[in-house]
Amino acid sequence: MYKKTSPQLTIDDFILPFSGKLSADNRWVKLAGIIPWDELEKQYAFMFPSDRGNVAKPVRMALGSLLIQARCDYSDRETVQQITENPYLQYFIGLKEYQLTKPFTPVALVKFRKRFNAKRMAEINELILQAEKAQKKTQKDQDDDHDDRDANGSGGGGPAREGYAVVIEEPASTQNSESNQGTLILDATCTPADIKYPTDLGLLNEARENLDIMIDCLHEGIGKPTRRPRTHREKARKDYLTLSKQRSPRKHQIRKAVKKQLQYVKRNLGFVDQLLQKAKEQNVENVLRPRQVTLLGAIRELYAQQSAMYKNRTHRIQDRIVSLHQPHVRPIVRGKAKASVEFGAKVAISLDNGYSRIEKLSWDSYNEAETLRGAVERYKERHGHYPEAVLADRIYRNRENLAFCKQRGIRLSGPRLGRPLANGLLKKAEKRMERLDARQRNAVEGKFGEGKRKYGLACIMARLKETAECMISMQFLVMNLEHKLRVLFVQFWLRMMAGTFKPSFC
Repeated sequence: MYKKTSPQLTIDDFILPFSGKLSADNRWVKLAGIIPWDELEKQYAFMFPSDRGNVAKPVRMALGSLLIQARCDYSDRETVQQITENPYLQYFIGLKEYQLTKPFTPVALVKFRKRFNAKRMAEINELILQAEKAQKKTQKDQDDDHDDRDANGSGGGGPAREGYAVVIEEPASTQNSESNQGTLILDATCTPADIKYPTDLGLLNEARENLDIMIDCLHEGIGKPTRRPRTHREKARKDYLTLSKQRSPRKHQIRKAVKKQLQYVKRNLGFVDQLLQKAKEQNVENVLRPRQVTLLGAIRELYAQQSAMYKNRTHRIQDRIVSLHQPHVRPIVRGKAKASVEFGAKVAISLDNGYSRIEKLSWDSYNEAETLRGAVERYKERHGHYPEAVLADRIYRNRENLAFCKQRGIRLSGPRLGRPLANGLLKKAEKRMERLDARQRNAVEGKFGEGKRKYGLACIMARLKETAECMISMQFLVMNLEHKLRVLFVQFWLRMMAGTFKPSFC
């Protein structure tokens, strides 16, 4: 059940104790003003078609609390605590007056993240960016009207300054092509999950320990009809520590230890199946908790994969499990200097006028060159024309993408195919263009650095697949909102310098 809140809260409607008043210059007040809450509420209400049950929290409270958490990198408990103590945060999530009680529990944030999946977050991001585009168009029309008044003699010195401001505000685009305008930057990165570095021996030992706990639960759940099965947990633990404490064990020692752990896991799985069969015969239900049932399925898959790799003497297998509690996480080979392999989701983004959009988010490794054609077509849907240039690294320069860009008159950054140019001047110009493209492409690298250093992209703390995707999408939405605030600040001072805006205190 959902109840719409109309009209949306403004800064003058918020009630503070002791007859106080919120400052309009606060960052949370400005951020609340640039988010189209009414449009978001129309889409959010469709998630609750029933008119029965408890009333769901408003979209401003649900999405606003997630934005606060992503912006400040808080935990669930810390987010609730900060909202309880800060009146500006309470205004941002839509409360009408300051209250001392908690607006919701930390558990509610998990439910909020489940409601905003990756697809819905992409729609929200696009809705906010389209609202910014419409606002820029309105501002441009107002500036044109001001230029017309200055041309008729109503002001002096305005047109030159205003012309300079328009050049700064508009996205950089060249006028060489009549149909293609603008620049699209593409790149991909990995958002590491919060897991321990996986090893075959460590994963098998963790599986064996969890199976021992399940055997205890099953044996007690069916009433201890016989003696508990002997799993030799102390001996298995000792075998694991014997190798794990060695600084640099040899390959044959690792293989021997893995074989022992495989045997322990196989035996424990057999005992679990026997106890589950006895529980079924005695009509005993819910002996294992839902999390243990999910974990048991991951352990079975892990044992099958490790057995196949042991028999085939290989370390590669399809859909390899690297975490029992997060079986959706996959190894992503990146070839970076810090770590050649990262474990998490691979995200391909596009950068357009400083705003980032997620083109593809997947937990399985993929070739990011596949996202170029879709990103270019979506660029045309937004702007009505293709970009003049697509800036990307060399992995995007395959034959299919080169033919696609050539057919549409798009310049794809990077060295040209074929023999090097014989003309020295043309060769110099090509090198200069490559350096210029590399400088402009640094913007997307800076976006990744901003997300991983300032926000939470460097370590995704969520365990569930859908909540992790929500957190990743939320980080890019927050970065777009922060960029929008900076753009509005620059536009404000440019208008002040041009004389087209007078503050209220004048």
